[in-house]
Order: sequence, then C-alpha cells, then structure tokens
Amino acid sequence: MLPLSPLLLLVFPAALFVAAQGAGDLQGFTFHSGSAGFDPTDPCMMVSPPCMSEADRYSLEALRSIHQMMDDDQDGGIEVEESVEFIIEDMKQQQTNKHSNLHREDQHITVEELWRGWKSSEVHNWTQDAVLRWLKEFVELPQYERNFKDFKVNGNTLPRIAANEPSFLSVQLRVQDQRDKQKLNIKALDVVLFGPPTRPPHNYMKDLLLIVSVVMGVGGCWFAQAQNKASKIHITKMMKDLESLQRAEQSLMDLQEQLERAQEEKRNVAEEKQNLEEKMRDEIIGAQEEAHRLHELRQGAVTELSRLRYAEEELEQVLGALKQAEKDMQASWTVSEALQQWLQLTHEVEVQYYNVKKHSAELQLATAKEEPILPCRQRGLRRRGVLYWGLSMSPTAPL
Repeated sequence: MLPLSPLLLLVFPAALFVAAQGAGDLQGFTFHSGSAGFDPTDPCMMVSPPCMSEADRYSLEALRSIHQMMDDDQDGGIEVEESVEFIIEDMKQQQTNKHSNLHREDQHITVEELWRGWKSSEVHNWTQDAVLRWLKEFVELPQYERNFKDFKVNGNTLPRIAANEPSFLSVQLRVQDQRDKQKLNIKALDVVLFGPPTRPPHNYMKDLLLIVSVVMGVGGCWFAQAQNKASKIHITKMMKDLESLQRAEQSLMDLQEQLERAQEEKRNVAEEKQNLEEKMRDEIIGAQEEAHRLHELRQGAVTELSRLRYAEEELEQVLGALKQAEKDMQASWTVSEALQQWLQLTHEVEVQYYNVKKHSAELQLATAKEEPILPCRQRGLRRRGVLYWGLSMSPTAPL
C-alpha cells in the first residue's frame, strides 16, 4: 500500500477536478425554458441519451410530433401496421418493406426508442455540405440552397423539416410554395425514419434497352425522312403529270369547242345556202311567171303601144328581181364555194333569159322604127337604156 500512496495522491486530485468541471458545465447549461440547472422532470433529461443542446431539444420535440402522427391508437408505441399505413397514406410510397429499417426487431417503438435510433443514425451526423448535397440530388430543390446555408441546416435539423413545422419552413427557411413544403417534408421523413437514401443499383438492362430505343428512334427518323423525301419527289412528279394531263384535257376541250363551232357554222351556211337557193328559186319562178303573164298580155295586146308598155313592165320586173338578188347577195356575210356555183348557175340562167328578152326587144325595136310615131321611138330608146342599166346591176359584177 505504501508504494501506491504517491500515485493515489496524484490521481485523486485530478478526479476531483474533472468532477467539479462537469458539475460546472451542467450548472451553466441553459434550456429552452430559460431555467438553469438540472431538472429531473425535463423531457430532455427523461430520455437516453439526454439532450445536450438547443438543437437536440428541437429535434426531440419534432420526433415526438412524428411519433404522435404515426401512433394512430395513441398507445405510446408504433406498430408495424401503423408504420406501413403511414408509409402508404402519408408518405405516398409503395415500398412497404421500408418499415423493416425502422422496426428491426422492435415491434412497438416508443418515443425514447425513436430518439435513440435517431441519435445513432448516420443522418443525425450529416454536415451542412451533406444536407445541401441531399437537397440538390435527392430532393431536387436547389433553389433553397442559399436559405439552408443561411440557417446552417445540418443533419440534426432535419427532424424539424420532417415534422412539417409551419413557422420553421415558412419563416426560417423561407419556403412558401406548398408543393415544395410537401416534398421537403416527405423526403425529410424518409431519411429521418429510414436512414440515408440509397441509389438503386445500376440496371444495365435499362441501359441496353435505352440504347436500342435510341438506335431504333434514330433509324425510324432516318427512314421517315427518306420516305418523306421520296414521297415529296413522287408527289412533285405526280403534280407535273397532273398538270400535263390538265393541259391536254383543256386542249381537247378547246378542240371540241372549235369543232362544235365549225359544225355550227357549217350548219348555218348550209341553212343560209338552202334558204337563199329557195328564195332565188322562188324569185326566178315568180319572175318567169310574171314575164310569161306579161308576154301573154303583150301577145294579146291590140296595139303596139300596149305591147311596149307591157315590155317595159316586164323589164322593170326583171330589174327588181336582179336588185333584190343583189341585195340578198350583199347581205350574206360569207360566200361559200357551193354558193358561188349556185350564183354562177343563176347568172347563166339570167343571161339566157336576158338574151331571149333582148332578142324580143330588138325585134320590137325594129318594128317600132318602121312606124312613124316619135313617142314610140323615144320609149324604145328609154327601154334599151333601162335594159343596159339592168345588165350592169346583174350578179355577175362582183364575181
């Protein structure tokens, strides 16, 4: 014992100093309520491990709120069924096997057990950089990175986000969008209750399917482009053929119209020729009948004066027929070859008729010369002048 006394003298004062220093730290610790010193009824002192900072107190209050939300029957513990129901209904997730990360071997989780699990969680020890990385990569809300930096959010602050404290999210973190609040709340609940998020294992089959899909898409686009180009060329060719066909059809329609007009003109000419022939035939017949009537009257006349008067009337009738024929000829807008032949034939008939009348007039003129009556001689001269004037007005002049 004597050799140990110097060692005890050295260790015992050191132990007393450490105990005194720990008591001073406990006495100087200030809680949220503002009271100093150790309070055995404080909720922070009733859990293990106890709250050692103001952030721990807020985290414990947030976990109590989460526990109350999950404990539907309010029996002080969270059963497996309640966890599954909370995951499906409140967190809107279908991965019901997540409850195994929370319960493990414990089927009835109390507030203290939830607190103890949180204190031992990896997420509790996240630094500010880790929280910001989680905010950008998993929550996908990088616009709030500045707000998280200003408030110095670390892993111990996440339970307050998971508990969806309105004042904390709206005032401290300045998140005003309700959809962003809900997204932050669900993502924070996930990491607080079930641990850090894990990326799913890389699925090479999906990569292969994606590559095949991309290749098929590119091939489909190339094929569609080629088909589109070919179809455009084909459509252009068809449009050209259609335009050529339309031009040919229009030309055919124009030719048909020209043919119809020519046929109509031919029919009109034929009708006009027939009408003119009938009219000239009627006029010739009428002139012949009138000449025959005058000839009979002249033959039956008693005196030479009566025969001369009848001869003059006959010549006037012939001249009137010739004038009418000339007017009809001038009124016609065209002279066809057939009509010229008919006019030539008519001219020959008129010449023959004129020669006959001329011969008869010459005989009458010779007879009149033998008579000593002067008025008869003058009347004969006038008749010859009229006869020559009628000859100059015959249809042979324009021919």
